[in-house]
Amino acid sequence: MMTTPARPVDVLRIRFGDMVQQNVPLAPYTSARIGGNADALVTVNSADELEQVMQTIWQQGAYYTILGGGSNVLVSDKGTREVVVLNRAKEVRFEEGDSPAVWCESGVIFSNLANRCAAKGLSGLEWAATVPGTVGGAVYGNAGAFGGDMSQSLVWADVLTRAGRKKMSADEMQYAYRASIFKSRNENAIILSALLRLKNASRDEVSAKIESFSERRKTTQPPGASMGSMFKNPAGDHAGRLIEAAGLKGTRIGNAEISAVHANFFVNHGETKASDVRALIDLAQKTVLGKFGILLELEVELIGEW
Repeated sequence: MMTTPARPVDVLRIRFGDMVQQNVPLAPYTSARIGGNADALVTVNSADELEQVMQTIWQQGAYYTILGGGSNVLVSDKGTREVVVLNRAKEVRFEEGDSPAVWCESGVIFSNLANRCAAKGLSGLEWAATVPGTVGGAVYGNAGAFGGDMSQSLVWADVLTRAGRKKMSADEMQYAYRASIFKSRNENAIILSALLRLKNASRDEVSAKIESFSERRKTTQPPGASMGSMFKNPAGDHAGRLIEAAGLKGTRIGNAEISAVHANFFVNHGETKASDVRALIDLAQKTVLGKFGILLELEVELIGEW
């Protein structure tokens, strides 16, 4: 008697039970508050759970997406047929002394971590206080702001690949502008945790620096729901400047707008369709290419069926 092969989601439900949900709206899990449903959503609450779920997904040959803080992603209106792994692994341990550091799981919200460091009078992550998303995403993509980035802060990352689990230094990550060895090669790699270097300082000193960065953010970036920076900055230029120079600042399609505050931010003004944001992306790329001969490269990841 022939039996029907189990679907990956069925195997996940058998192994992980209530951690697995089906037909889940993804918009609430994204900073832009845009997007359709995931056929399957698996929530992990530790690095070990993340490893176990990923090994199962790989064994089943399932397509997947890792979702952390939900910034830098645009989910399609049709949602995704992939298994979405929601990373809520958030354990943090501080190493204090002459050479302080902080170990954290990859689902930790990076801006929260920066503020926790400030509360302890530990310097080194002030630049991250306004960076959206999780530590895992920051390690994977070499996030940066205000002259700092992950390549300067990372001691090592605990990385899971199909070949196994290993610790990798910042040098081994081969960091470049918003890129790593894994991101640039589009390879399967999951950041489980990381150790970040810190420096001893005074609480007031660190807090004042964070406050300064936060105020600068408020004056240069729009409030409201967005994906963060839409495009990477081309060498020697800025995507926002090019989009503004192309005359697109403030352009709207539906309830999606190229921000009038900063043209590299696309804002959701409420009940925005992903297709409207995608139309603005296409418009910006086509117009900038036509006027300046520069093809803007997305920094935001497109998820789902387009």
